[in-house]
Amino acid sequence: MVVDELSDETVDRLFHALADTTRRDILRRCVRGKLSVSRLAEAYPMSFAAVQKHVAVLERAGLVSKQRSGREQLVRTDPDAVGRARQALDELESAWRGRVDRMARLLAEDPTAEEPEAPGTEENDTPEGPRR
Repeated sequence: MVVDELSDETVDRLFHALADTTRRDILRRCVRGKLSVSRLAEAYPMSFAAVQKHVAVLERAGLVSKQRSGREQLVRTDPDAVGRARQALDELESAWRGRVDRMARLLAEDPTAEEPEAPGTEENDTPEGPRR
């Protein structure tokens, strides 16, 4: 399976949305099924409008979708979007593991191999010349 690389803008929106406790909680609640924004608002000590704004941030990030049902807006988590966040983290992990592995290989090279000394670095030498 070929995985498309995510744009910086997409990753920024995903992690901005996931950075807030309330928004992560909304995602968890909506995993169980569609919930109306008004039902979600009952669970939080904030205004209905504030919950609507949180849902809007999640929707712009593609983490949830809204569907109108009569007078209500039903919110549903998009599992594929959560997978995109996972993909972004996997890409970062892969890059860092590669760097750490390269550093480990460099450090594991034979430490007993003598490095050539630069001229004038013998023990008895000083900047003014050899010690006597």
